[in-house]
Amino acid sequence: MTSGDRSAFLREFLRAPFTVGAVAPSGVPLADLVTAPVPRDGGPLVVELGPGTGAFTAIIQRRLAGRGHHLAIEVNERFAERLASRYPRVEVAVADARALAETLAERGHHQADVIVSGLPWAAFTADRQGDLISAVTDALAPHGAFTTFAYAHTRPAGCGSR
Repeated sequence: MTSGDRSAFLREFLRAPFTVGAVAPSGVPLADLVTAPVPRDGGPLVVELGPGTGAFTAIIQRRLAGRGHHLAIEVNERFAERLASRYPRVEVAVADARALAETLAERGHHQADVIVSGLPWAAFTADRQGDLISAVTDALAPHGAFTTFAYAHTRPAGCGSR
């Protein structure tokens, strides 16, 4: 993680705190845990939701080592542009994660083997959380894995489900 990543994250958080949901990118220990289900063999389709500046992206790319397909879905256009230029092997889609099925279909995919989420769950309303979970479960292959995490700092804002 570079100081530019930290600056970009803080800037985007200040613009839209309930979309970005964090003041800094995730660290390597968290990224290692969240990306653990990405297989080190085969040709999986890995979907990354809310990649931000790429804290999880780097580790997913390392685990894939040129195999499979990595689709990153980011709603923030500035993050998406930064991610696409930094990781040319990653297909970056500017889209809302709730439209996961449509985003996959547009790219010729039906289901993902692994879905890794960096979305700010605690910043979302209960309805939005439900929509996202439905989108993930509909897009996940029967043998697939879904990982995520949540920050608790936004709970006082009253948006997260309790």
